[in-house]
Amino acid sequence: MGLPVVVSQSGTDSSAGPVLAIDYGRKRFGLAVSDALRLTARPLATWSRSNRRHDLARLRSLCREQGIRLIVVGWPLQLGGTRGEMASEAARFAERIRADLGIPVELVDERLSSWEARQALAETAAGKPRFRSRKQDRLDEVAAAVILRDYLRRTGGTA
Repeated sequence: MGLPVVVSQSGTDSSAGPVLAIDYGRKRFGLAVSDALRLTARPLATWSRSNRRHDLARLRSLCREQGIRLIVVGWPLQLGGTRGEMASEAARFAERIRADLGIPVELVDERLSSWEARQALAETAAGKPRFRSRKQDRLDEVAAAVILRDYLRRTGGTA
């Protein structure tokens, strides 16, 4: 999946404390959070996108509540590793978060995270009827947890 790409670093110590992962999308984004020791990754929520100001205000509030020290944003590179339109959008979104919140942000290759999330949900939901919208919400937050788990594994966590 490749190494994390650092968008920017701020003066804060981002090596300890919870990490927030964002599975970026145009209509909504999935969120996942690690524990303070960065050993586990758990799906947190799926938020419908509103406007940039509102989205950033919600993220700022969440980061304050959770004590977030680092944010990783899924970087949807194409299978061959090239940047498409969504990868460029995600990079701009990551930079806006860093500039607005003052928290270090890293872009993380997320190729196949949605596929893996779909597989995980299929295994846990075998035989259980689900409403389509809730299933999509779960997919986004589980994809964020997959992104976070992979990031933690690559950087020394064990999630």
